Amino acid sequence: MSTGVIIALVVVVAAIVAVAAVLAVRARGSQGGHGLKRRFGPEYDRAVARHDGDVKAAERELEALVERHGGLRERPLEPAERERFEARWTAAQERFVDSPREAVAEADRLLAEVAGARGFPAGDQYEEQVAALSVHHANHVHGYRRVHRVAQTAAGGFGTRHAGASDPYGTDEGRAAGLDGGAPDTEDMRSALVEARALFDELTAPSGRGSDRHRAQEPATRDRSGHRPQLGFHRHQTKEG
Repeated sequence: MSTGVIIALVVVVAAIVAVAAVLAVRARGSQGGHGLKRRFGPEYDRAVARHDGDVKAAERELEALVERHGGLRERPLEPAERERFEARWTAAQERFVDSPREAVAEADRLLAEVAGARGFPAGDQYEEQVAALSVHHANHVHGYRRVHRVAQTAAGGFGTRHAGASDPYGTDEGRAAGLDGGAPDTEDMRSALVEARALFDELTAPSGRGSDRHRAQEPATRDRSGHRPQLGFHRHQTKEG
């Protein structure tokens, strides 16, 4: 076989290998994108929105979150721990009738404490805690963001519990909490508490099926106006507006 033929074969093989490598990278990228969508669900869409539609930038952010927090192993709660947390949440719901601000503040604290007890970063590292929760509880973590923002705003300012923390979500997070730049009213606080309950149930449920338990606990009866009460209170029942 002549030298020229050998060189030609080497070039052809090298070209085939290069094309195969490019196709493999593209395939991995496509699968990675689909995998991130499946893993992050609504968090994927929020990441894309934060990056003004730049899917690649959003996926780089989410991949970094998985790399940083994907290896976290959640610690099961002891039965006594679970009972204490559930009793405190029930008390917070009941307190909403007379003091909605205190109720949402307690819900915010409880989510931080429960997440810490499950092995997530401590509650005084709010951003890291939410980032880790977004990797493992993507479907419900936004309820924590919302009740946190409502609780901080109702208290008269941001960062009361997490002083000095930056806000990576900016004004969009305020709009997501239903504030639109203003102080939360009773309905904002009630709906934030309802949304946060789903994450609380997921974190405290032994089977990990907290969202199912959350739906099962919603009252099925309706009041005289035909509306179904949620979590045992109405905004019109509160004494604090």
